Amino acid sequence: MSAPSRDPMTPAERRAGVSLAAIFALRMLGLFLILPVFAVHAHELRGGDNLTLVGLAIGAYGFTQACLQIAYGAASDRFGRKPVIVFGLLLFVFGSVVAALADDIFGVIAGRVLQGSGAISAAVTALAADLTRDQHRTKVMAMIGSSIGLVFAGSMVAAPLLYARIGLDGLFWLTALLAAAAIGVLLWIVPAAPPVPRGSRGSLGEVLRNGQLMRLNFGVFVLHLIQTMMWVVVPSGLVAGGLAVEAHWKIYLPAVLLSFCAMVPAVIVAERRNLVKRVFGAAVLLLLLVQVGLYLSVGSVIALATVLTLFFVAFNVLEATQPSWISRVAPPHAKGMALGVYNTLQSIGLFLGGVLGGWLAQHFGTAGVSLCAAALALAWLLVAATMTPPPPRPQVATARN
Repeated sequence: MSAPSRDPMTPAERRAGVSLAAIFALRMLGLFLILPVFAVHAHELRGGDNLTLVGLAIGAYGFTQACLQIAYGAASDRFGRKPVIVFGLLLFVFGSVVAALADDIFGVIAGRVLQGSGAISAAVTALAADLTRDQHRTKVMAMIGSSIGLVFAGSMVAAPLLYARIGLDGLFWLTALLAAAAIGVLLWIVPAAPPVPRGSRGSLGEVLRNGQLMRLNFGVFVLHLIQTMMWVVVPSGLVAGGLAVEAHWKIYLPAVLLSFCAMVPAVIVAERRNLVKRVFGAAVLLLLLVQVGLYLSVGSVIALATVLTLFFVAFNVLEATQPSWISRVAPPHAKGMALGVYNTLQSIGLFLGGVLGGWLAQHFGTAGVSLCAAALALAWLLVAATMTPPPPRPQVATARN
């Protein structure tokens, strides 16, 4: 007797997933390329000796993203996904140009604020939901989450090499070109978006009252807050250990490659064996241990390299699993609102991480940054322990004779 046949993704769904992940990747690559080098370069800018302002420049785009994320999602419901995404990417291009032309720290901050005003994350994830069926939506959300982790890791390798050749202004010009390329992908590769349904939608209050969703929102907030906090101090720590900026790729490249060797099987095992919560909790614990290691590794390039490898493992696992988990626990009629809140908390974390990391580094040094990040990771670990595992994926039976 034959069991039900498999229901694979259609070519249109595969194209939607890959192309929308590429849009996320192109935009986030432009943002992440600045992280490994800006804290070192900032001393060449007027006002760049103030670490609080340096941290503000690193995280400023997260502030405007946080303010506008839900508004962009609502606008995409009214005017359509693609027009809103194009508008946001054009603002991102404009902000990149402003930052490229800046000759002081305040000009860079203004450019980063404008970059963040292109807050398209919720609109892109809503478009992904529009273009995929329920049984394949988790895969597409995981593709998008994995693309963010991948480009973050790749930017850590590429940024020092690019910075040595084209400088900081060149990096900002490159981010403008990447955003323009993302517009091309959206218009010519992403499948046509279906009409936005006008039925009942979830309310903000419904999402905020959902304990599982808010635990995941707290997690993405802490993850990105810690991420930007670290990159206020890590590049300078490598320089203090005797490694020039243009050689930082020698640390980042092995760390990235080793982290993906560990991350990929961890995510596969988590999904196939319904161990998402255990793998998730282990990654949060690893993030906590990384912060302790960062506190203990001051002045040692080898110790920093080890800590960074472990950080990339934790970050990539968490970045790949959280969007998937959100898509599985959000009420079907409230997915768009849930993703809007999720992306808003992510953006707030990016902003506060830069500001808080800069302020702590200014007043308490690297130790203050790592201890604060460790406390945040510990709080997240306690919150994660109270989460209910996501519902297992439906099992597709194989055919039998």
